[in-house]
Amino acid sequence: MPGSAPDFRFDAFRLSSRAGAISGTLDARSLPNVAESLVAGDDPVPIAWTIAGRASADDRPALEIDLTGSVPLVCQRCLGPVDWPVAQATEVLLARDEKELVRLDAEVDGEVILADRPLDPATLVQDELVLTLPFAPRHEGECPSARQ
Repeated sequence: MPGSAPDFRFDAFRLSSRAGAISGTLDARSLPNVAESLVAGDDPVPIAWTIAGRASADDRPALEIDLTGSVPLVCQRCLGPVDWPVAQATEVLLARDEKELVRLDAEVDGEVILADRPLDPATLVQDELVLTLPFAPRHEGECPSARQ
């Protein structure tokens, strides 16, 4: 089914060293940590994603995770639905073990993830999407219900 979670894992270091990319579309409702923030409903909420391997500016193995789409959230002002645009690109550095993770986390300002085993794209997409969602979403300007 289009939009369902991918059923594969990938070697992040191999993707990075080959400057490869994987992509797809996920239904945000299939991501438990995201679904709890969405307006109730049955309509799919497609999020397009791309995970591209590359070297960081200082030549460390990295992934760029790009997300695009729109998610229906609850406006905290009027409690009505608000479509929240998602357009996020995040670089994450890769650590081979816990020791390297701790060291890189102390050395760099960006995100660092442990990639000591194959990674699940849906988990990466979910984690990045959760980080992009606002704490208290609101309509821009006046809420539609206030205009009626």
